[in-house]
Amino acid sequence: MVTGRCSDMGFFRSSEVVGIAADTLAFARSAAEESHPNEYMGLLRGEDATDLGLDRSGTVVTDVLVVPATESNPVSATVKTSLVPNDMRAAGSIHSHPNGVLQPSDADLATFGKGDVHIILGAPYRDHDWQAFDREGRRRDLPVLDVDLPDDEDFFDFTQADIDEELR
Repeated sequence: MVTGRCSDMGFFRSSEVVGIAADTLAFARSAAEESHPNEYMGLLRGEDATDLGLDRSGTVVTDVLVVPATESNPVSATVKTSLVPNDMRAAGSIHSHPNGVLQPSDADLATFGKGDVHIILGAPYRDHDWQAFDREGRRRDLPVLDVDLPDDEDFFDFTQADIDEELR
């Protein structure tokens, strides 16, 4: 499943990640629970906080991109890198640990190079069974924000002129 939106922010995310939308985290927790006992994995994308009605600068994680052909089992999830879109709105990654451990493994750390925030969801996937990390694997604060997300249908509501404007 792919969720996404086109916003005035553009394709290039240039500010720090200041939080994650509550609905986005709920979606990921549900997906991880459905994947259990196998790992779940996705990529995080964000929107500008001001576009979501917040009175601050930064990026809010709003979307989880599930890459087709991701292979998973109870101890790992592997994304086919050739199928990862070249998305400059990428904010990081998210995956589950069915064993409930909320610490990154060496393999996790090897995948944390791209993006500013990486989330591990642990079984049993309740509200507090997750932890955010920076690209070095250090715990980081990531507030859960109650924001209204635009409709997914808006993702497809753009023209060639919009694309040309974004590329300028």
